[in-house]
Amino acid sequence: MTTFVDRVELHVAAGNGGHGCASVHREKFKPLGGPDGGNGGEGGSVILTVDAQVTTLLEYHHSPKRKATNGKPGAGGNRTGADGQDLVLSVPDGTVVLDRQGNVLADLVGHGTSFVAAQGGRGGLGNAALASARRKAPGFALLGEPGDARDIVMELKSVADVALVGYPSAGKSSLISVLSAAKPKIADYPFTTLIPNLGVVTAGETVYTIADVPGLIPGASQGRGLGLEFLRHVERCSVLVHVLDCATLEPGRDPLSDLETIEAELAEYGGLEDRPRLVALNKVDVPDGQDIADLTRASLEERGYRVFEVSAASRKGLRELSFALAQIVGEARAAKPIEESTRIVLRPAAVDDAGFTITEEDGAFRIRGVKPERWVRQTDFSNDEAVGYLADRLARLGIEEKLWKVGAQEGDTVIIGPEENAVVFDWEPTLAAGAEMLGRRGEDHRFENPRPAVDRRREKAKGRDAAESEFLAFEALSSGRQAAVEGDDEED
Repeated sequence: MTTFVDRVELHVAAGNGGHGCASVHREKFKPLGGPDGGNGGEGGSVILTVDAQVTTLLEYHHSPKRKATNGKPGAGGNRTGADGQDLVLSVPDGTVVLDRQGNVLADLVGHGTSFVAAQGGRGGLGNAALASARRKAPGFALLGEPGDARDIVMELKSVADVALVGYPSAGKSSLISVLSAAKPKIADYPFTTLIPNLGVVTAGETVYTIADVPGLIPGASQGRGLGLEFLRHVERCSVLVHVLDCATLEPGRDPLSDLETIEAELAEYGGLEDRPRLVALNKVDVPDGQDIADLTRASLEERGYRVFEVSAASRKGLRELSFALAQIVGEARAAKPIEESTRIVLRPAAVDDAGFTITEEDGAFRIRGVKPERWVRQTDFSNDEAVGYLADRLARLGIEEKLWKVGAQEGDTVIIGPEENAVVFDWEPTLAAGAEMLGRRGEDHRFENPRPAVDRRREKAKGRDAAESEFLAFEALSSGRQAAVEGDDEED
């Protein structure tokens, strides 16, 4: 059963933004209450955060699809929809985030370091937020934007100061077990170590970490054995230690040939040429081990290596090796530039940056830009007023004028957005002047000089009083005529 995973492919999807609400305030004795549609909530984002308690990517190996929650839509009464919950994914220290093409997106080193892998979608504006002096009663709202969705690759590169490299069963696990408190698996057969082991070593006032990398064999850089899977774990180290087996019984092997083989694999992998090297001649406590060490020491020193004769069993030479590593690690740390506090970098747009581009592709004109593409995603094309609002926004941005300049004619195909998610329409130049032709979009003429409700009630009461007076006068007149008729009858 897999217990350690240091490379996974993960599909992350942020939450969509909630749609805005198109609503009109309705309340007794308050006619023409105006728009009161609330904004949609923001979609949740997917965030990768370094957690010191996490040491493997195993969790994402079993569950490679992760999605944050969507924002809630707005409601009447100026009620804003609830925001979606961010999805925080804990990753080990030293995780590198790449896209499918291998481009590095983030290098997460240090507890608490985070990276937004997928940004949540914006919530759409309700018609209350869209109301203005020109557009007093919008009959539409903006749609929420979809959240980002992408495939990423996460690779774990151990954050260690020292890396032990060598053939399988060269004694690397034994050394790390006596140099530190680490307890790796130790056995007398090749490829005992299946995962990198980390240990913490204290030498005087210097504390550093040491990694035991699974054994390398010829062809490791091309994928043979386990070496290629774990060579990435030595990329961050400050010093490499060649652990050479002085007691091997395999024919054709000796410390010098082992060293040349491992160096060839490291060179083939690349990126480690500038790391200082030390050599640990291991297992000098066994029969013939010391003799082989004596024979090869001079040759190694002639090649420029610092050589240490060590034994994990008798602990010979471990103190000298530990302090030599501490010195190199200390020098490497001192040579690193001091990390400055977070700086805010301002990148103003160029003076001639219009915010969009127009290119001609196979007889059509494609418009690309953050604003026009976002506005298209927010538009409800089933609502004519919303489409008109989009046309006004595009015209104000200068797209109409730019299309004329690049030679677009009435009826030409215009595409807004990338190929996989684009809006296509036939260009009508008069559409861009819609604000001038159609007047103020979304205006409700009932809002022009509305009479107060008190005046209307007074007129209604005045009319009622007049009707009652007319009726009483008619009734009095009728009574008078009847009395006159009765009097005539009596006289007759």
